[in-house]
Amino acid sequence: MDTNLKGTITELKCKTYFLELGYMVSTPDSPARYDFILDTGEKLLKIQVKTSKSEEDKFTFETCSSHITRNGASRRSYSEEIDYFCTWYENECYLIPVNECGSREKSLRLIPTKSGQTRNISFAKDYIAKEVLNK
Repeated sequence: MDTNLKGTITELKCKTYFLELGYMVSTPDSPARYDFILDTGEKLLKIQVKTSKSEEDKFTFETCSSHITRNGASRRSYSEEIDYFCTWYENECYLIPVNECGSREKSLRLIPTKSGQTRNISFAKDYIAKEVLNK
């Protein structure tokens, strides 16, 4: 499947999720560094949606935008331009603060490591969108 189509599907799933929870969702009319604004009733959050890819015991998503230019590939991180990354994985929506992500990629583990290590590990269960919004 085309990557643009995959991205559109992920974005629609995330928007629908928030609408079903009763939040307002607004999409910019002109190009922006975020995909939509999530109105929680208390604040407006800039959300950038990324499609996840499955890996063993975890899933990952890119935390930068990539474009092909005549000089080669160009990558740009989001830093302070958004509040959260949002992704959809196995029928669940995840909301991850941008300040908890690196400049290239973020991994969310589905199960603990075999060694039991927890330091510098992000677990998917800690980023379930409705739980993040209730904090």
